[in-house]
Amino acid sequence: MYLNPATVPAASIESRVSAVEHILERAGVAVKEEVAQLTQLAQEQWIAQNGARLVARSWVDPGFRERLLQNGMAAAAEFGLGMPAHHRCLVVLENSATIHNVICCTLCSCTAFTIIGLPPDWYKDFEYRSRIVRQARTVLAEMGLQLDPAVEIRVWDTTADTRYMVLPQRPRGTEGWSEDRLAAIVTRESMIGVQRLEV
Repeated sequence: MYLNPATVPAASIESRVSAVEHILERAGVAVKEEVAQLTQLAQEQWIAQNGARLVARSWVDPGFRERLLQNGMAAAAEFGLGMPAHHRCLVVLENSATIHNVICCTLCSCTAFTIIGLPPDWYKDFEYRSRIVRQARTVLAEMGLQLDPAVEIRVWDTTADTRYMVLPQRPRGTEGWSEDRLAAIVTRESMIGVQRLEV
């Protein structure tokens, strides 16, 4: 009997998750243990503070800033920060008074998660993914970031092997601050490019 997908109600998320778990368990995957391990990594290691440390160092060390912009993965490795094997390149995009970079993944929700943390829910939303590439200024304004019309906005779409991180501008009034204090003001949103930092 043919079932028209348009007339068949979708199963609940819980039912779909349960079905996937059942299939994985039958294949010998220890689902609960794997989920617990990934949760621990997300909470303890895949955090925005990693990228914040890179940003803070780049603000106080011009040599490191150049290395970060030339080869993001190598610069991150100086801090003991790695990326999955399939992430072959970390491109760091520097914001300035006249250029504002913002990142997205139009296909799904890819980010340099080991560096800037797991993506927020809105980053994964179809509205953001589809509109940011066509209506960047409008979307950023809707998210609370009003940019001067003279500022050029550049949108970068993640690929299968390339990940991006925005290097936000250092806020005025932070001269003389320690690296730790600087790192504390850097947010995941600023490294995605939907926020400018202020103090």
